Amino acid sequence: MTATPTQGIKTVLHPVADLAAAKAVYTALLGISPQTDSPYYVGFEAEGQHIGLVPNGGPQSLSTPVAYWHVPDIEAKLAELTAAGATVKDPAREVGGGRLVATVTDTDGNVLGLIQDR
Repeated sequence: MTATPTQGIKTVLHPVADLAAAKAVYTALLGISPQTDSPYYVGFEAEGQHIGLVPNGGPQSLSTPVAYWHVPDIEAKLAELTAAGATVKDPAREVGGGRLVATVTDTDGNVLGLIQDR
């Protein structure tokens, strides 16, 4: 079986309980304003990384950031990961702009994110 290569980790999404408060903290941390600023998502582009804030998260002990691996074919990568023992947590879905996201858990329960830009 030929593996589908990734393009590395370029995106980290942080679940947050208070989107406005988190936006202020991340704006201060990164020294830039968000490029995407909506009631359902705030995103920053910083030094080749995408840092996203997703509302309705919780404290770190209950909800942790998820690193997203960029892949050219999300369905192929999901198939490879599940064949290797991972479990689909959230199947591929479009989140706007043609972007697909999905998450899996590894054999220890760690969450791995996948992103495909169309």
